[in-house]
Amino acid sequence: MNSGLDQDYFYMRRAIELARLGQYSTKPNPNVGCVIVKDGQIIGEGYHPRAGQPHAEVFALRQAGEQAQDATAYVTLEPCAHYGRTPPCAEALVKHQLKKVVIACPDPNPLVAGKGIAILKQAGIEVESGICENEAAQLNCGFLKAMAVGMPYVRLKVASSLDGRTAMASGESKWITGKAARQDVQHWRAISGVVITGIQTVLTDDCQLNVRCLSGTDLQTVVQPKRLVLDRQGQLPLTARILASPEQLMVMGPFRQELADLGVIQLPLQPLKGLLQTLCNQYQIFDVLVEAGATLSSAFLQEKLVDEMISYVAPTFLGQSARAMFNAEFISMAEQLRFKLEDATIVGDDLRLRLIPTQETV
Repeated sequence: MNSGLDQDYFYMRRAIELARLGQYSTKPNPNVGCVIVKDGQIIGEGYHPRAGQPHAEVFALRQAGEQAQDATAYVTLEPCAHYGRTPPCAEALVKHQLKKVVIACPDPNPLVAGKGIAILKQAGIEVESGICENEAAQLNCGFLKAMAVGMPYVRLKVASSLDGRTAMASGESKWITGKAARQDVQHWRAISGVVITGIQTVLTDDCQLNVRCLSGTDLQTVVQPKRLVLDRQGQLPLTARILASPEQLMVMGPFRQELADLGVIQLPLQPLKGLLQTLCNQYQIFDVLVEAGATLSSAFLQEKLVDEMISYVAPTFLGQSARAMFNAEFISMAEQLRFKLEDATIVGDDLRLRLIPTQETV
């Protein structure tokens, strides 16, 4: 390595790699990784595996033991400064007398928000921040947004043909995209706190919207996302497959005693923005995945509630009578919704586009 900065990036990327090991299991807590280095050697590593369990710094310090004195720690998120289900990590780093702590992302959580860094500096520990900040932030989009503005990070997933169609006129839609793309969707569900859909999607597809297969991951370690059905008319049939795990189901619509008896969480009718605030502030759901039909998908976009659109495009044409991806009606070019292309990836025979709306979200 050519310089101290090169080393910082190298070790921080390793910490990010470790943090990613918890991406399916830590919610609602953030993904955090920690690497402790001394004399050019890694002497301790750790990541946060699940809410209620020790944080990344604790695992790394345990491994490093007494060698941690005068070492450098690389942490993907500012060490916590408050007593929750575990003691403050900033104090643990002070106790072990580290020489330096390198941090990728500041923590906007009001309980931390610079306090972790202050604790370290007051103890005479050198602190550097901002190394690989963007890479580390990608692991915790929902947590960081929720702590900063009280709203979850919303991903809208769509799958369409080359001519922007999502189903035949009859509603037949299995399958437009290939197996690899459908498998890829499992990742986005697994990092989400909830998957939102509309009642028409449930009635048409009898979908489950759960995580059923993740390559290289034991499903027993995955914290399943809740499923939220927007059912304004109370049409959800009790025979729907989505009710197989009623404790994981949320329904926004008129109160139904039969759903309450099953343990379904029922939410009152409210605007989409209010619904997202409820999910964030009352249920600690910070990452939302919308998998819905044209009407609901269009509503999320037009109300500027989408942070990222994940669009799978299959190399096929379905024709003009097939159902459109969106049903918004615009009169002038000024009304168009534009996106910035964040990433384009070939997934099997399909193309996955990750798109960021250029207008501000709320």
